Amino acid sequence: VQLVESGGGLVQAGGSLRLSCAASGLTFSHYEMSWFRQAPGKERVFVASVRWTNEDTSYSNSVADRFTISRDNAKNTVYLQMNSLRPEDTAIYYCAAAFMSSGNYNYWGQGTQVTVSS
Repeated sequence: VQLVESGGGLVQAGGSLRLSCAASGLTFSHYEMSWFRQAPGKERVFVASVRWTNEDTSYSNSVADRFTISRDNAKNTVYLQMNSLRPEDTAIYYCAAAFMSSGNYNYWGQGTQVTVSS
């Protein structure tokens, strides 16, 4: 199983980025897909998740009105559209997969760096 993130980079505050996570080696539609992030010197924290449809999502309070998670089961890919970025969004962003929405994350990607300059 592989989860490969892409789309990170350097952006100015107020800008946007779209992260992608391409999954292979698993039955993608059976997994809840999530994004986490880890800022320097801090613990990894939950950002957003999508269950079986793009209408079934959840977000951390800090991103709920700025980020949108979505999935394309035909492409085995989950996305994170990030708008109105802030310097405090700077972190490594990881995607993760939880089988049948169990709450246990079976697989993780290697992460993609997002840096927001002020």
